[in-house]
Amino acid sequence: MTPDPFTLAGESFRSRLLLGTAGYPTQRILVDAAAASGCEIVTVSIRRISLQGHGFDTVNLLSKYRFLPNTAGCETARDAIRTAELAREALDTDWVKLEVIGDRETLYPDVTELIEATRRLTDDGFKVLPYCNDDPVVCQRLADAGAVAVMPMGSLIGSGMGIANPANLELICRRAAVPVIVDAGIGTASDAVIAMELGAAAVLLNTAVAKADDPVRMAAAMRHAVEAGRHAYLAGRIPRRGRAEPSSPQLGLVGS
Repeated sequence: MTPDPFTLAGESFRSRLLLGTAGYPTQRILVDAAAASGCEIVTVSIRRISLQGHGFDTVNLLSKYRFLPNTAGCETARDAIRTAELAREALDTDWVKLEVIGDRETLYPDVTELIEATRRLTDDGFKVLPYCNDDPVVCQRLADAGAVAVMPMGSLIGSGMGIANPANLELICRRAAVPVIVDAGIGTASDAVIAMELGAAAVLLNTAVAKADDPVRMAAAMRHAVEAGRHAYLAGRIPRRGRAEPSSPQLGLVGS
């Protein structure tokens, strides 16, 4: 099979699954789930983790993975920029998953602040991956502002509702000049398959694994789902038809 690497910010990865690290029952389950997922990139909230190496902390446990720090909890461009700068100093990375939340109930992004933060962080040398709503225009504006990828939501963060607006996501994937990573709302493996079949370059998920009855098994399921969805997208699905079409020829049947 032809190799199909995932290229992000000039780096190539085998896995198209990115995994969040919050909310696992234990640190041991987190480590085992990350391994089962086959992921190479993990997200960490810079406001919640220990960066000093004291005890059994997330950074030390997952040191073999590529860290993608996020600015979870930030509500202004100023706060997000400050958090990204802290992450760069603490984790020695210029990658950042940019979150600027505009509504605490829905956790929808503040688009104006998000675009401004993307522009300013890009100018400062960051590789910015902004979490955004599933709006093709917003995704284009973020790419124009310098984002190395866009991360439109599948549905509300942590909701498990899956892909709420597949038509928009398909349009974003078709138009985007940068990788599209579907982020938020994935609830189970079939949701990840759909995201990848729509043309997403990758999927980022957290709660679907962390809160599953068996996180390690769900992580393995997500690994296979992302791979299956990617293969299906590259293979090209058959067109939908409003009538039956037999797969076997009708001529030459016995007795005809």
